[in-house]
Amino acid sequence: MRVGLYPGTFDPVTNGHLDIIGRAVKLVDKLVIGVAVNIGKGPLFSLEERVEILERETEHLTKIAQIEVRPFESLLMHFARQVNAQMIVRGLRAVADFEYEFQMTAMNQQLDREIETVFLMADPRHQAIASRLVKEIATLGGDIGKFVPAGVAQQLLAKVGRG
Repeated sequence: MRVGLYPGTFDPVTNGHLDIIGRAVKLVDKLVIGVAVNIGKGPLFSLEERVEILERETEHLTKIAQIEVRPFESLLMHFARQVNAQMIVRGLRAVADFEYEFQMTAMNQQLDREIETVFLMADPRHQAIASRLVKEIATLGGDIGKFVPAGVAQQLLAKVGRG
């Protein structure tokens, strides 16, 4: 069984994340979506909410591959081994992403050479989307409908007192 791991904070999950997930399920038999605890980033949504949202928003993709949404707090490569992943899936939006991901991949290869990292380029419609910016737009009363699914937009607007 080919198992891929797509890690992230997903605070909130965006259309860009969902695009990468939708393409990643075509490459694997099972995709584990690893939801990072990442308290340092000060997530707006709780870990439980982020897991629930991802399960809801990816349910339609379970016809293509098995999907498991799991929280994790450990080193990424330890978590990848724990879920038996042969590959880590990462999305790239811009050159700045590439520089960070290039360095991260090199470090991860030093930790475990058996686990490959696969990069998927963001769809041009989603290249500018970042969870941090979506939260800022929502907080300031802007329209986030182009950046997140309707259910996520509703929950986000409620979180920031706009819904």
